[in-house]
Amino acid sequence: MNGEILTGNELNSGATVYLAANGEWVKQIDKARVFGPDEAEARDATMLKATENHRLLGLEIEKVSVEGGRVVAERLRERIRAEGPTAPRFEPQELGEDEHVSL
Repeated sequence: MNGEILTGNELNSGATVYLAANGEWVKQIDKARVFGPDEAEARDATMLKATENHRLLGLEIEKVSVEGGRVVAERLRERIRAEGPTAPRFEPQELGEDEHVSL
């Protein structure tokens, strides 16, 4: 199934959020409401309403497909936003009392 979702960023936290079917904004793309091709009017009305509360930034319509129950964004940029950074994450190193890092 192909469709579109609404996405943006929370003003306070900067977190990527997606509009869910219940009207709430969630952080998991798999919980996003997927608008079908015949729901453009409802999608646009929902997006307009979301811009009025000024709690979200950068609202966008993203093309997606639903594959095995998962929502998969068409654009690489959106897949990165949904899945997190592409660079590996490292835990900070704890330095002992006599250890230092030269600057």
